[in-house]
Order: sequence, then C-alpha cells, then structure tokens
Amino acid sequence: MIVSINQPAYLPWLGYYNRIAISDLHVVLDHVQFEKNSFTNRNKIKSVNGVQWLTVPLKTSGKFGDLSINKIEIANQTKWSGKHIRSIQQNYGKAAHFKDYFKSVTGILHRDWKTLNDLLKIQNEFFLNEMEIYTPILFSTDLNLSKGKSDLILEICKKVSATTYLSGTLGRDYLELEIFEANNIEVIFHDYKHPTYAQLHNDFLPNMSVIDLLFNTGKHSIKIISAKNTIH
Repeated sequence: MIVSINQPAYLPWLGYYNRIAISDLHVVLDHVQFEKNSFTNRNKIKSVNGVQWLTVPLKTSGKFGDLSINKIEIANQTKWSGKHIRSIQQNYGKAAHFKDYFKSVTGILHRDWKTLNDLLKIQNEFFLNEMEIYTPILFSTDLNLSKGKSDLILEICKKVSATTYLSGTLGRDYLELEIFEANNIEVIFHDYKHPTYAQLHNDFLPNMSVIDLLFNTGKHSIKIISAKNTIH
C-alpha cells in the first residue's frame, strides 16, 4: 500500500499528479494551516513573456493562525476568475488542444465559490478524470487527526494501513525516518524527473501548471507526466 500525502494546490504542476498516479492511495492534507506564498492558492502558466502567476485571492486579514485550508474563504470581490480565464485564453488560445479543455476549465472557474477548498476539490477531480488517474483520494479532514509535522504523516499512514509512504523531496528536512521504520513503513522520496514537451512561446519552461501540458499535448498528458517516473 503506497500512500502519498500532499496539501491541495491550485492548478497543480506535473509532479503533483505523477505522485498521485504512482500511489495506491492519496491523502489530501486539507486540515492544516494555510501557508502564505504557497502553491495552495496560486500557480504558474507560461506566457509570451515567460512565467505568469495566477493567484486566487483569499480573506486572510486578521486571521493568520486560524486559517485551516478547508475553511479559508475566497475574496470574490476582486473578480479574480475572469482575470484568470482571460490570461489562460490569451496565452493558450493557439495551443493544439485548447478547445478540448477550455470550456470545462472556464466552467469550473466561473462557479460561485465560497471556500478555496471546494474549488480545489472540483478542479482536482476534473484534472484526474481527464488524465485517467484513478487513485483513490481521501481528505485529512475526514480522518480525525491530532498530531503535527512528522508525527502527523505517521499518524495518517497508520490510519490508512500504509506499508510505503511516498514523500515529497522536502520530507527529507523533517521526517523522522527511524519512527517510520519502527512502524514497518518504508519511506521513499519522490524526486520528480520533469519531462519536456511541445510548448508555445519560445524556449521550454518546466514546472508550469498542468493546464500547460493539457492544452499543448491533450490525451498524451499522463504518458508524458509519468515518463521515467515510476516506482512499481
């Protein structure tokens, strides 16, 4: 039972989906505190001028320390979704598979979202379905958890009967590997090998949102994401 755990992300990058694809179970860590300048509410697309950030504005004023991801609200008065849609259309309108996905992506962004987590859930379901990634998904808010840091990851692994934990590279900085070993859970680090593929706008840029890949390569996306990245 290979388990991966990750905070939800807005328009995630390729490595996010590869880690899910090569897991037997994925847990979305949505009960922890929101971190400013993280990828939870923002990500990168490629424009004619290089990297462009798309950020979902949030109601954070006076709330830091009490901002769990599953409860944080979107600041919709900024009309952010229209700006994101226009940016996507301007930068990917000429991509080979733009018409295959734009209507659906637009439909998700145009909905009247109150909380960030609800948006991220529906967005993630769409991308997983389009790439035919069928790994079961659980949410940490449903697991009645009480620990923090390395202890939290171990607690989740034990609750879902993991035999292997597939960690992100940053796990090397805080995971207490001896505790996992004592609980017969192997830890593997996901050092994602980023593929190259045909992009618009000059030289190739890695680490873009998954929509960059979908708009440019269509149904071949999951094969590209998983190239040279498997643990089975």
